[in-house]
Amino acid sequence: MAKKSEVDARHYDVILAPHITEKSTLASEQNAVVFKVANDATKPQIKEAVEAIYDKKVVSVNTILTKGKTKRWRGKPYKRSDFKKAVVRLAEGEMIDITSGI
Repeated sequence: MAKKSEVDARHYDVILAPHITEKSTLASEQNAVVFKVANDATKPQIKEAVEAIYDKKVVSVNTILTKGKTKRWRGKPYKRSDFKKAVVRLAEGEMIDITSGI
């Protein structure tokens, strides 16, 4: 039993949060869901984590590494953090409702 909770914790370290934007909402019509993932996560790890957490069949995973922008606040520059997104395409007929909990 302890082994299963350890594996689940590892999956939750890979998938950080759903990434909700206009573009990701439109992608959901084509069975795609967008997640923010750990910067060192690989495509097979992301696929395994989504299949374990949501119990859905994943067809493909595309990743995007977004570099943080340099911004200014009160005249002082700062840099936003880099983050990685994963576009997960699900099998036909599968759907993940990210507005409800896990």
